[in-house]
Amino acid sequence: MSEPTVSLREETPQDHAAIREVNRLAFGGEGEARLVDQLRADGFVIASLVAVEGVQVVGHILFSQVFIESGSGLIGAAALAPMAVRPERQRRGIGSALVRYGLEVCGQRGASIVIVLGHPGYYPRFGFSSQLAKRLRSPFADHPDFTAEAWMALELVPGALDGVAGTVRFPDAFNLLS
Repeated sequence: MSEPTVSLREETPQDHAAIREVNRLAFGGEGEARLVDQLRADGFVIASLVAVEGVQVVGHILFSQVFIESGSGLIGAAALAPMAVRPERQRRGIGSALVRYGLEVCGQRGASIVIVLGHPGYYPRFGFSSQLAKRLRSPFADHPDFTAEAWMALELVPGALDGVAGTVRFPDAFNLLS
């Protein structure tokens, strides 16, 4: 028996409840579901994409607008957070497909830099690097779970981070996760 086909697409308003459920199940709580709702309500979403099997939403990824506050002003970037796949559908390539598709969409929408605070064993396969994020201060650096290896950046436009140093400013909605 073959695996069901997964399609990737932009979210629709009809997907919102399913997206909340995917995030609740994947993260074991309400924080990420509230984060997605708040980023959407506040207008910070660059891309909110779903993975659908049949008619069921089995995965979700969100990219939101952030800014790097540097000595030469504000530089726009995208933050990848959260990315979630229903637990029973994990480890089947759905998350990887969402990340790849999401990075493509962000590039098409003009993003040149993407930031993630994520698993250092997972995100480098897409080109994310803690080395690229070294000169970018994280507002989460004081969090007990923060590690420098988990703080990563990706250049969608080669050289986009050349000479860039500063603090990444996330929307207030990210305070819902603390």
